Amino acid sequence: MDEHIVILIIALVVLLYGYISKALIRFNISGPMMFTGFGLLLSPFGFNITEVEVNAEFVTIIVEIALVLVLFADAALLDLNLLKQSWKIPARLLFIGLPITVVVGTFAASLIFPDEPMTYMILLALLLTPTDAALGKAVVSDPKVPQKIRSSINVESGLNDGIVFPIVLTVVAMITSGLTHTQDNGWMVYVVEQIVFGALIGGALGYIGTKLTMKAIEKCWMESNYQSLIPIALAILSFYLAESCAGNGFIAAFFAGLYAGNTCEKARQHIENFAEAEGELFVLVSFFLFGLAFVPITLAHISVEVVIYALLSLTVLRIIPVMISLIGAKLDLATMAFIAWFGPRGIASILYVLIVAHEIGEIKGFETIYAVVTVTVLMSIFAHGITAQPLANWYAKNHK
Repeated sequence: MDEHIVILIIALVVLLYGYISKALIRFNISGPMMFTGFGLLLSPFGFNITEVEVNAEFVTIIVEIALVLVLFADAALLDLNLLKQSWKIPARLLFIGLPITVVVGTFAASLIFPDEPMTYMILLALLLTPTDAALGKAVVSDPKVPQKIRSSINVESGLNDGIVFPIVLTVVAMITSGLTHTQDNGWMVYVVEQIVFGALIGGALGYIGTKLTMKAIEKCWMESNYQSLIPIALAILSFYLAESCAGNGFIAAFFAGLYAGNTCEKARQHIENFAEAEGELFVLVSFFLFGLAFVPITLAHISVEVVIYALLSLTVLRIIPVMISLIGAKLDLATMAFIAWFGPRGIASILYVLIVAHEIGEIKGFETIYAVVTVTVLMSIFAHGITAQPLANWYAKNHK
């Protein structure tokens, strides 16, 4: 693989898409749809111009940074005061809907793929539990949609991947060590440590970093150009510091953004500008690499069962747990269905598969898992990309 060719192609794709991006939005064609399509077109599946190893280090790094920056920016743009008033919906989604999704997803997988080990099916359900608000960007950014609903979807997608991640690592460790059953509850302590330390480290860095930024601006110590770089550095620093201190880096990035965006209005503005430009670039490049690297290697392993599970994952296995978790939340059926549908699968699932590939070292034996995740994400990119704006318009019109 020649990384320089891939970088050159990415630059050309960005230029091409940039020139026609506004025109494409009118037809509900999103950036992730286009970049995934370009990746497929240039992969061995298409014109075979170049190919990328799915577990190549630079692929993992790009997707990892993209997820960190997306989580940081999404959290920074949340209104913390509003969240304090309307925390019940995200809490229901995370602490009721998420566990039900994993259990139901595992059960369905064991029925559809009866010959696969149960630990593999648990891993599959976990990989497809995190949601990606970036694929429904029109929903979470459209001011016509009530802010409480937008915030709920954003908070869920910001936190569920961090909650699931340590469990994914635990299951991978069980698989690589040859275990299929375990009586050890140590993984529960591990998960709690990852969440608590990640939140504390991220929140502290976001708060302290932003306070220092405000002080530097007040004393005229900082050039205006660097005000846009500080948040980026905080996001990356929070991730790596948490990872080195028994915390989850993705949760740390989310909480760092939450405090940075809610303690300094200028920082919030700079983060918003970054998210709309440089942050968006990382996201789109990640989807390009998904189309270029993931789809071609799993194409031969796609079966009817794989497609059926992917469809269920995006519909029944997502919608039913969310609807159950929202019972008693005093929401009408349309709102519950709206929140349930916008649980796209994207960057987090892609990154977790990369981590699994890195830890396990080969695809052999895990073809079903890779194939299901690939097909689910591919379907989600197009299904949620096409429906985001029309459904946002419909919902806003009927819930004024």
